[in-house]
Amino acid sequence: MVLEILKIPDPRLKIVSEEVKPEENNEDLQKFIDDLVETMYNSPGGIGISAPQVGLHKRIIVVDARPNKKTTINHGLIVMINPVIVFSEEDIIIREGCMSIPDYTGNIERKNKIVVKGFDRDFKEITIETEGMEAVVFQHEIDHLNGILFIDRIKNPHTDLFRRKKYL
Repeated sequence: MVLEILKIPDPRLKIVSEEVKPEENNEDLQKFIDDLVETMYNSPGGIGISAPQVGLHKRIIVVDARPNKKTTINHGLIVMINPVIVFSEEDIIIREGCMSIPDYTGNIERKNKIVVKGFDRDFKEITIETEGMEAVVFQHEIDHLNGILFIDRIKNPHTDLFRRKKYL
């Protein structure tokens, strides 16, 4: 089922999400993850989504950077529970958009290379080493878990925030 994506200025987007406990891994959680994946794939330009974007304040993200033409390295569809960035390097400036902020894009400073640890949907530990666009998507979605939107990271709104011409 496609879920409704929260949009600014909804205050729920600023709430810090709670960790998912292993005992919470049940049929309801698996159904929610399926719905989150479906929501991402059914959203124009969707290459990542987080649970808080649909109103569940749990540390769950979904990433699939394959549809983005800037993606060179990717791992396909990744569901990650309780993700933590354990290593990052190489600053880059990249244009970002967000399904929760559909009318704007912005130039954001991110890390080009990261290592993320967490759990897959079966609560098995996973480590993802990635770079480029996929790394940016991970950072963007983890920000959502912390109540941070890309517009919060814009250094100068006069030069780095842009009205979206069309939503891809």
